[in-house]
Amino acid sequence: MDEHTATDVYGITSQHTNTTMTHPTEILKVSTKSRPSAVAGAIAGVIREGRHAEIHTIGAGATGQAVKAVAIAHAFLSDEAIEIVCVPAFMDIRIQNEERTALRLTVFRR
Repeated sequence: MDEHTATDVYGITSQHTNTTMTHPTEILKVSTKSRPSAVAGAIAGVIREGRHAEIHTIGAGATGQAVKAVAIAHAFLSDEAIEIVCVPAFMDIRIQNEERTALRLTVFRR
């Protein structure tokens, strides 16, 4: 699996993962400091390219920012007659040798 990571000025960490999947996934790590409109723009861009967006959050604040971003992305894309679906799931991650539970929001085109 080939991964590329970039962090932009809006507090969104983005990883593009090339896999054998039909629709490659863009991983967006969202924090409490992430701007929902910036995350929404990233989601919309990924969806327009025919890929899936996978948003990772830890904590209520980050999850709130991510949910707002999905709602804004929905509004951006509905102007272009593009519908999106968001599927939430829990995932376990390891940070500094500690197991943490994170939330994964997978966003894809309907």
